[in-house]
Amino acid sequence: MSALPSTAPISARPGTQWDVFCRVIDNWGDIGVCWRLAAQLAARGQRIRLWVDDPSALAWMAPCALEGAWPGVEVLLWRAGPPAPHEPRPHPSCDVLVEAFGCEIEPARVQWLVGTAPRPVWLNLEYLSAEPYVERSHGLPSPIMAGPLTGWTKWFFYPGFTERTGGLLRDAADCHEAPAVQGPGNDPAAGFLFCYEPTALPDLARVSRELSLAWRVAAGRATQAVQRAADWQSLPCEFLPLMDQPAFDAELRHSSINFVRGEDSLCRALWAGQPLVWQLYPQHDGAHAAKLEAFLDWLDAPEPLRRFHRIWNGMEDGPLPLPDLPAWGACVAAARARLLAQQDLCSRLLAFVASKKP
Repeated sequence: MSALPSTAPISARPGTQWDVFCRVIDNWGDIGVCWRLAAQLAARGQRIRLWVDDPSALAWMAPCALEGAWPGVEVLLWRAGPPAPHEPRPHPSCDVLVEAFGCEIEPARVQWLVGTAPRPVWLNLEYLSAEPYVERSHGLPSPIMAGPLTGWTKWFFYPGFTERTGGLLRDAADCHEAPAVQGPGNDPAAGFLFCYEPTALPDLARVSRELSLAWRVAAGRATQAVQRAADWQSLPCEFLPLMDQPAFDAELRHSSINFVRGEDSLCRALWAGQPLVWQLYPQHDGAHAAKLEAFLDWLDAPEPLRRFHRIWNGMEDGPLPLPDLPAWGACVAAARARLLAQQDLCSRLLAFVASKKP
């Protein structure tokens, strides 16, 4: 396993007040990323107010969040529109303001949060991508040119896979040695399935039979899709309940192959170090195709794994290739080692904030 960097840059002082805003759009990915960020910042001595327009998923994803049992993190309901006339202003004023995934905080709420305090470091925490624009755009200022916040500045902070980006969220458990990959002939061999409704799902049943692969299927859309698919009715499947984040992460670490979707679970699958297949959220303009190809390039994926991804994401026709689990696992393990040699997102974020606020 690659060693973690031995030195850390100057970072935001302990006790810095962060206000992190999250609008839940894509099921659980948005709030999943924001909760991990809040928890990791708090573990490093920061104070976090996590504003969410729909915190209901935290009831099973991170039960301690709504119980107020995670030191340093307070979860608050973000109501649409400006603050109510008699809504009490939180104390203390924020030092750092984070808009997760471009959720656009109302200017009146920003002014209400800050009051008469100095302007906070304002960050737009963007979506994850391996595309070239991420390195070009990471850390750039975005001056506000109109409206009540004219003269303020937001800063783009892009998660990513290289040293010239904001990195990936990583906790201590992610640095442990990944379990050995189980392949065909090992008993048991079980895959983990977390997906939308891929058109290639019936063909994955054929692949599963050829590999004698059983499945543990995530709750929600993946379970619904499998239960509707006639080809899957004779396959050994265990339908999982909604899981908290540590249980979800453990599933990925101990599966023979992980099918994941969206941003948060892709990162978790990379840290798990097992063979993976990623389903992107489909976009009407086809932008997800370039995003997939950029990721596969960074992964240095072998051609069969690339073709599998294209078919799984509906970008190419034809039967799914038979996975070579040892080769695909070695590819992911090498990518994981590259990531472990870099600083994590939380460390880079703290250093960035310290560089912008005296």
